[in-house]
Amino acid sequence: MAVVAVVPARGGSKGIPGKNLRKVGGVPLVARAVLAALSAERIDRVIVTTDDDEIDRVASAAGAEVIGRPADLAGDTASSESAVLHAIHELGEVPEVVILVQPTSPFIDPGDLDAAVAEVAGGVRDAVFSAVETHEFLWTLGPDGARGVNHDPAVRLPRQQRQPQYRETGAFYVMRGSGFVTHRHRFFGRIGIVPVDERGAIEIDTVEELELACAIAPMWEHHPLPPVDVDAVVTDFDGVHTDDSVLISADGVERVSVTRTDGMGVDLLRRACVPMLILSTERNPVVSARARKLDVDVVQGAQDKAVALWEWITAKGLDPDRVAYLGNDVNDLGCLESVGWPVAVADSHPDVLAAARLVLTTRGGEGAVRELADLVLLAAERRAAATSPAIPPAGIRHATSDHLLEAL
Repeated sequence: MAVVAVVPARGGSKGIPGKNLRKVGGVPLVARAVLAALSAERIDRVIVTTDDDEIDRVASAAGAEVIGRPADLAGDTASSESAVLHAIHELGEVPEVVILVQPTSPFIDPGDLDAAVAEVAGGVRDAVFSAVETHEFLWTLGPDGARGVNHDPAVRLPRQQRQPQYRETGAFYVMRGSGFVTHRHRFFGRIGIVPVDERGAIEIDTVEELELACAIAPMWEHHPLPPVDVDAVVTDFDGVHTDDSVLISADGVERVSVTRTDGMGVDLLRRACVPMLILSTERNPVVSARARKLDVDVVQGAQDKAVALWEWITAKGLDPDRVAYLGNDVNDLGCLESVGWPVAVADSHPDVLAAARLVLTTRGGEGAVRELADLVLLAAERRAAATSPAIPPAGIRHATSDHLLEAL
């Protein structure tokens, strides 16, 4: 009970209905908050407090413990402090350090959380919050016109001669547990600040801010690419297995170019017993031929790709949260929204890049399928090693390419 992070995530939201379940970078906001807290080295437990069954499910799947939030603490006027205090009461003891993590801030760096915890746990501060350094001139507008808030408009000192000020981001607040319970507020005692990267310092309260966060996400996510822990892989064909170009002969026969690298990636997935589906809107003999060559399932002529995807997932008895879908264009958006791992090739349409949880470094037709296959196999390798560290299952080790084994 040394350091506990609490993520308040109620179901109701008037500005953006279902806000805490809306996806940024292909991941629900509440899950992003949980994953950031779990990635911090100094946090011992991550608790989500909610009144919503779907938030409960998503938070649990992301690895959080969930505490039910009473209705009287889940309305528009309920404070975040009240939710955290209730969570502490349900835990039965006061943590040494308690952290309020806001799911409406999608780009929390776990390292920043650790830095803030270190100040409170080390006795330097009683409360620490995330903020962005700023030298902006602030104004207020009243009946008599505008006037300077943090400066004298008649004496405009250059930036180098002004002390920086700090804008609170709302992402997280780290507090000494006993002090928080006593004061019942996030600011008390010796207050400190952890400066965070202003590029990701966005708090989502409006649809416009949500759209901005989705646009930022592909540029924010860190490399190298993470393992993709899934049970199945589904891909579009044109623009994924191909570079989206087509050669048409005089008799109308279409020809496309694919790479043997992708073929090897699919073969490795098959050897590791990972189900795969090629899902295409068009009905084309070249798609059928490629699917036969790869020995994978194929669905063509799907008027609604998301429906076809759901039918295949259901028939296979799969959990959609453990399925990866690789796409490149706007007709893939429904499928990307339906799975736990929406993935985009590097040259995807901007809307697809914004919807993706993961953007590959490779373009369609140039090895993107192999890149995803390697990430899926890497996750399988690590999962197997965690269950049997001494001797990973031979089938999975054999299916994993040499360079991935070296990386481990």
